[in-house]
Amino acid sequence: MPDEDEDVLAVTPTGGQLSRRDLSPHHDHHDHHDHHDHHDRIQEDPTMSMDKTVATAAEAVADVPDGATLAVGGFGLSGNPIQLLEALLEQGAGSLSVVSNNCGVDDWGLGLLLGARRIVKMTSSYVGENKEFARQYLEGELEVELVPQGTLAEKLRAGGSGIPAFYTRSGAGTQIAEGGLPMMYDGQGGIAKSSPPKDVRVFSLGDKDPLEYVLEESIVTDYALVHALRGDRHGNLVFNKATRQFSPPAAMAGRICIAQVEELVEPGEIDPDAVHLPGVFVHRVVEVGTNIEKRIEKRTVRATEGADS
Repeated sequence: MPDEDEDVLAVTPTGGQLSRRDLSPHHDHHDHHDHHDHHDRIQEDPTMSMDKTVATAAEAVADVPDGATLAVGGFGLSGNPIQLLEALLEQGAGSLSVVSNNCGVDDWGLGLLLGARRIVKMTSSYVGENKEFARQYLEGELEVELVPQGTLAEKLRAGGSGIPAFYTRSGAGTQIAEGGLPMMYDGQGGIAKSSPPKDVRVFSLGDKDPLEYVLEESIVTDYALVHALRGDRHGNLVFNKATRQFSPPAAMAGRICIAQVEELVEPGEIDPDAVHLPGVFVHRVVEVGTNIEKRIEKRTVRATEGADS
């Protein structure tokens, strides 16, 4: 142990203390009575850098391989990480299995990857508004797992929280629980793969009557791609309105979370109470600016008063 008059600069993983003399390159560590070899010394871990920013979207997704699983944020066309998706399209990774509330539209969002035949499986809750999606699914080119919307969000959140499975009322008494939902067609009008039955148990919640609950396994993916309104260099994120529906749980589910942000600020500039997702879940941050395209899925306007109908 260091002498009492020495400054203790660090505590090792096994409880030993390192003084200024211990960390000196001229100090003979073999003379130290509490020596635990080099494994007990302070080592720099490059993956633990607090500054998580990368220069470009292309750099952020450069290591996504063929066959990767992705959780992608967004609700409809709100909050799609379009710059990351375009960079991934350019990068060329294929055979991707994607978990997202929906699959964009034919020429935007995840629809870009789908149209380029980069996606082999979609796990979603809403698959409308995309004709190419319907064509690939019905012709046996795309595997689709349909999940109730709230269940999908919880499967992602639970996966990111280390919870392997949970029981829910959603889907009880339906094909979600009983199995048999078409997951993939054979291209001839027949079903090549159906959803399996799930475990169903009866629980009494509080003083309510016993009801059936369905076991849902949580989701963890290789990567997560999300869009945020604001973020700092430590990865703390603030989302805007409807983007908060799926982006935080999608980010939590990814082993490597990549966030594109409209505005990058310095640590401390975001009020801690305003943080929607803490940086512990985020690994890479790329600033894309505010002058980016934001699609509206269905534009609804009121007719001008007095105009011809």
